[in-house]
Amino acid sequence: MKIYTKTGDDGTTGLFGGGRVRKASTRVEAYGTVDELNACLGLAATEPLGDEVHAALASIQGDLFTLGAELACVPGKEEKLRLRLLDESDVCRLEELIDALDPRLAPLTTFVLPGGTKAAAMLHLARTVCRRAERAIHALDDTPTRPAVVQYLNRLSDLLFVMARFANHAAGRADVPWNPTRTSA
Repeated sequence: MKIYTKTGDDGTTGLFGGGRVRKASTRVEAYGTVDELNACLGLAATEPLGDEVHAALASIQGDLFTLGAELACVPGKEEKLRLRLLDESDVCRLEELIDALDPRLAPLTTFVLPGGTKAAAMLHLARTVCRRAERAIHALDDTPTRPAVVQYLNRLSDLLFVMARFANHAAGRADVPWNPTRTSA
């Protein structure tokens, strides 16, 4: 199988289930952003984060592949994927991870800036890409998205925030507090 097909040279791409859409469509933007998020998580996973976080990231990356496949499918043809789509149980799994990691962290007393360790900064970057993916899914113009998809991404961004803080904590680094320096005129 060749990597290149030349079928996208006209500015369109194929969807699972048939049909072609413009590469600039909101659907391609949505699944492309999910793919970008997955790549961010792959980069973060190259850092020393501990077995618990690495296992969670590996599972999440698989989830994001499933989610991307669903978004890359013609609406209403998802059964052609022959995949178990993300559902409430996946959202609950993310909540359980948050509930397992967050109590180990110092309580938040201020907003935190992305940073501290390289791993934390990468997870914060992934969190912002996750939020963008969520916005892109809300912008889909061809069909409403299943609630579990939006809930999953919303919880994932929360988990990535906690994981970023956990990465700093595990490395013995404090979160970077936001100290507003501007005063109102």
